[in-house]
Amino acid sequence: MSRYRLQTIIFVLTAFMLGCNEFIVVGVISDISQSLRVSVATVGYLVTIFATTFAVSTPFITVLTNRFSRYKTLMVLMLIFLAGNTLSGFSTSYGMLLVTRIMTASVAGAIESFIISFANDIAPHDKRAVLIAWISAGFSIASVIGVPIGVAISTADSWRTAFHVISGITLITYVLLAWLLPRHLPQVKGGVKDQLVFLTDKRVYLGIAVNLFMAATMYAYYTYIRPLITTSMGFSLTSLNWLLFILGIMSIISNRLSGALAERQGLRQLPWFYVVDIVLLLLLPVALNSQVLGFSVLLVLTLIVTIAGAPVQIHFLDVAAESYPQATMLASSVSPISFNIGISVGSATASLMLGQVGLQNVSFGAAAYALISLVLVVVLNRVIAAHQRVTALEK
Repeated sequence: MSRYRLQTIIFVLTAFMLGCNEFIVVGVISDISQSLRVSVATVGYLVTIFATTFAVSTPFITVLTNRFSRYKTLMVLMLIFLAGNTLSGFSTSYGMLLVTRIMTASVAGAIESFIISFANDIAPHDKRAVLIAWISAGFSIASVIGVPIGVAISTADSWRTAFHVISGITLITYVLLAWLLPRHLPQVKGGVKDQLVFLTDKRVYLGIAVNLFMAATMYAYYTYIRPLITTSMGFSLTSLNWLLFILGIMSIISNRLSGALAERQGLRQLPWFYVVDIVLLLLLPVALNSQVLGFSVLLVLTLIVTIAGAPVQIHFLDVAAESYPQATMLASSVSPISFNIGISVGSATASLMLGQVGLQNVSFGAAAYALISLVLVVVLNRVIAAHQRVTALEK
């Protein structure tokens, strides 16, 4: 097996590890509640605090560590992650679990950014999009396979054991990264101000907005995917896990298609996908009256609603390579950061819509975000085209 193929596998394994750690609390929330004698709602705050810490800490770490060796920095971050996750498994109080989850979240986003940066440098130019899409697929694989396994371990033994299994995966990942990653990749170093100028580029902040509203579109309905399947469509609880598994497989396929789209000037093709998103989200309330039609619409939405992921990430890396080489690490981090913010926006919108128009019509909020995404993508494509014309004239 070639070294590049091994590196690809370890990048996906790293994403899988990060995904298992991030999603595990959702799966074992009741077990933690009973064990630590706190309410389910209190344990639920761990999810919100994790996402907030992830979003806030990632840009600080990527910007402030720019002048250090990427390899050594990633190895240190992995050790902090390993320590935080292991201590989570040994937590005997809610306070200790909260602190260790914050510790883990503070480096998780930066690890993802470093992995994307390494993938961008290691992969042949024509394979970057596919590799980055597979890294994203690692998170989907974690939700489809990793989290159910974690739940099974928690049910059979303890939620603490589930965390210790993740620590074992982390240790294996650490050893493989230490073996396979190049020690000395060329990197352009720059101060904080030199890197932050990247965010002032119109091509960048429009891309960030596209990524944010893409996530908001999905989570404005997906937050309530379980009651949509059981309450609205009338599927049994027995069927629920299988249907969620099928949606998870569709999400993995979506990541692969996203990479293929990124290879073919994907940003230019995105408007058509958002048009389909809008139509399906507006039709979903009616489709939910039929199990076959309702689940079919959810399947297609799962396939295309986040298909902009790889094209947008490649766009950020290309802008950095062309105009801001000192901000490559920052360019690797803005996508996961904005996506996590979008999750918060979408989830909050879903809760608001649930109270205002009911579960059946919750997708109308998602349709509004899809419309905003459509406008943003059209504007972004025009800005990119204008920049290319100016660059051509200057040459």
